[in-house]
Amino acid sequence: MSPDPQPIAGEAAHFRALEALYTAAPINRLFDSVLEIPERGIARIRFHVDERYFHAGGAAHGTSYFKMLDDAAFYAANSLVTDRFLLTTAFNLLLTKPLNAGPVTAEGRWISGSRRVFVAEARLIDAQGEEAARGTGTFMKSRIPLATLPGYRPQP
Repeated sequence: MSPDPQPIAGEAAHFRALEALYTAAPINRLFDSVLEIPERGIARIRFHVDERYFHAGGAAHGTSYFKMLDDAAFYAANSLVTDRFLLTTAFNLLLTKPLNAGPVTAEGRWISGSRRVFVAEARLIDAQGEEAARGTGTFMKSRIPLATLPGYRPQP
């Protein structure tokens, strides 16, 4: 159950603005990825992993896992918050399978929280449809208004 059962005005505009914010973030120039927020509390990020992200053993480095999982969980949680940017305060990872080159989907889902602290989880699904990792994060409302961030522009 979501924290606010009533749909918020401009909900789709908020989702599109968060997607634009993701695209505008400088870190995302380093990753071939696209964010989609289909509904409240759900975020999907499609990545393409290639050798640039590999460790010496020939598979994706753990930093890539964290980036994908954190972003998907973060945007799932921030889809519920229209006024402030959330900050990650904790994140736990479980890496279950090496990721090779190819497409990966990070699926994030809000779990709980509705005022200041939110909990969301995410999982990584590889090109074969198998889970490669999962994680759970805690996110807190910051003092940063979303409206002041480059890239966040809700359309009427």
